[in-house]
Amino acid sequence: MNSVDSGVSRRHFMQGSGAAAAGTFTVMAPGLARGSEANSKISVGLIGCGGRGTYDAGIVQNDPRAHITALCDIFEDQREAAKRSLKLERPAEYVDFEKLLSSDVDAVIIATPPFEHPRMLAAAVEAKKHIYCEKPMGVDVEGAKKVIAAGRRCDPKKNISVGFQQRYGPVYLNAYKRVQEGQIGEMVAARAYWIGGDPFTRKPYSDPKVEHIRNWFCYKDTSGDFIVEQDCHNFDVLHWFLGLPSRAVGYGGTKLRTSMEILDHLSLVFEFPNGIEVNFEANQMSPPGIGKVGEEFVGRKGMIATSRGKTVFTPSHEWNEAETTVTLNSPHDITVDAYKTFFDNILSGKVENVAERSALSTMIAILGRTAIYSGKEAVWKDVIGV
Repeated sequence: MNSVDSGVSRRHFMQGSGAAAAGTFTVMAPGLARGSEANSKISVGLIGCGGRGTYDAGIVQNDPRAHITALCDIFEDQREAAKRSLKLERPAEYVDFEKLLSSDVDAVIIATPPFEHPRMLAAAVEAKKHIYCEKPMGVDVEGAKKVIAAGRRCDPKKNISVGFQQRYGPVYLNAYKRVQEGQIGEMVAARAYWIGGDPFTRKPYSDPKVEHIRNWFCYKDTSGDFIVEQDCHNFDVLHWFLGLPSRAVGYGGTKLRTSMEILDHLSLVFEFPNGIEVNFEANQMSPPGIGKVGEEFVGRKGMIATSRGKTVFTPSHEWNEAETTVTLNSPHDITVDAYKTFFDNILSGKVENVAERSALSTMIAILGRTAIYSGKEAVWKDVIGV
């Protein structure tokens, strides 16, 4: 039966938009827990029916082990668009994400604007749901620390996965394995970059509160600026391969995208463990069709370049004249791999809780943002304090 809870309060406008979902799943074969084939699937609630949430939900719908059974968004048109895109006939519908969390869904996707992630993830933990939360883990240090605290409180039988999908892509796993095996030798340098165009189109709305939420990407308090909202992907990879940085310096500004209060270009240098200095560059003002996203790790015996589409391993002929460049291509969007792992874990009883490591990756972005905004060196122990 289709149900929609009502009542969009001022708090909803100022504290949330998009989606958050939560779920629990009994660790037994679904067919044993439920009677029919449809009921044997993992039921997933989507909180935040914007573009990313709907895209994630589409991956869920294409997995035979799961299906979307509930939608939550404070804006009706976004729920309707998601229903059409996902071809859902009679999903449960909610305006209030807490009502979705009190339902019987097994798992939730939280795909709301970034400033809502800490609050909604913490609530989903309390509701004892399996959680897939989109990145980043908040827009400030306080929010990221709230995620860490929630992760530590999580039911040990429940999963917390995060949309840092590089951690699950075979191309990245292959690169990490090569680094760990010493195939590039001792690491001496690294760099990362996200060069591209503007991913967001600002639209007019008569109500300023609605405008602020629906154009959340344009504002620092709701998006965290694009270094936090987008570039946290690169920083999670750097965290994975190198550890946490001790300090950062950098610059950034706005040259073309003057309709938003966020940056459109930036450049940073981080100091990582073992004296490794990492250059990071990003912009969202490149012409259409111009873009480069990924990371490069240089060792004494070779180099590995990573990206969502492929990994390229180039050994040094000084160390191995016989081996040539090796390229491994990804057969699909690695987000598919992230959701496959999420459902594998739920069904097998294996538990993954990545709340803390994901919050720390988000904090690397916040450290870099602090350096840019202040125009001074930002030190981890002073800015982050963990």
